[in-house]
Amino acid sequence: MTIRVGFIGCGFISQLHSRALRGILDAGLVDATVVAACDVDLTRAERCASAHGASLSTTDPSEVIAAVDAVWICTPTSSHRALVESAARAGVAIFCEKPLATTLADAEAMAAAAASVPSQVGLVLRSSPAYGALADLVHGGSLGAPMAVVFRDDQYLPNQGQYASEWRADVTIAGGGTLIEHSIHDLDVLRWLLGDATSVVARTSNHAGHLGIEDVAMATITFESGAIASLTSVWHQILSRPSTRALEVICERGIASVADGDEFRGPLHLVADDGNREERFDLEGWVLDLPIPDPWLRYAGPYASQARGFLTAVAAGTRPEPGFEVAVAAHRLADAVYRSAARDGAPVQP
Repeated sequence: MTIRVGFIGCGFISQLHSRALRGILDAGLVDATVVAACDVDLTRAERCASAHGASLSTTDPSEVIAAVDAVWICTPTSSHRALVESAARAGVAIFCEKPLATTLADAEAMAAAAASVPSQVGLVLRSSPAYGALADLVHGGSLGAPMAVVFRDDQYLPNQGQYASEWRADVTIAGGGTLIEHSIHDLDVLRWLLGDATSVVARTSNHAGHLGIEDVAMATITFESGAIASLTSVWHQILSRPSTRALEVICERGIASVADGDEFRGPLHLVADDGNREERFDLEGWVLDLPIPDPWLRYAGPYASQARGFLTAVAAGTRPEPGFEVAVAAHRLADAVYRSAARDGAPVQP
């Protein structure tokens, strides 16, 4: 059966998903077709629909939900819950962009609603070859137990540059700033590497002056294993530096890091007793072969693995990964960071 797909939200992130999905469909890798697109700006919906030869473009999300088997929800954060719940009631499979919601309570409610249908969250770093190899090293045990993680994540404040909207500077829509909007990925990666956390100590600050939108978040997180991670998340005003992550995992017998390179392609550096080595990665061969023109392949390619995995699971009746429960766990950590910061850095439990 051909899976009928729709997009709700046709802004910046949706364009990456759309181009990745079109490449997969044009390559014949999944049996699906895009039939509908929705956006508050009808012109954007029409552009998205036209790119896929879809017949329906609308400003009404309910029209898309009624017409599809699977939906990509790529709208601003505050609208996610209502859309997820509507799609779940209709029995439609759900791919929802991160962060799930503006609050932990809403994220938990969404996970409960989405449990009845195939559902996946856009935590794209789970598709990173470099981070996946790093996780395999840490979990494989050859480096000994992880002791400490240092994670720095920075980009320019995303209400400028390539971003065409102002909503990320509005706390009623975004729910917060650099931590929830950008570093929800990082909190998920830390859980992926280290498991469940037991304590969080954090501070946030605001330099740009957008009420409730922190542009600095610093957290020290202790995990059940005894490992300790420090996370520094920053939104600055340096337009020539769009997004950079540096991740270093210090274990008993080795140090593995993906730093100041490409968070998907590496390089992955390893320092161990038997010497130092470096490994570089590329996207999977089938991704590189997709009919996505440059320079879009570089940016949309990482989203192709997510899309193929989601639609393959929908077709097979299996559970897509990462699911909503993974996103909720990251939200719990984000909530703990905000609670600790609100208490002047007092320790809190996630």
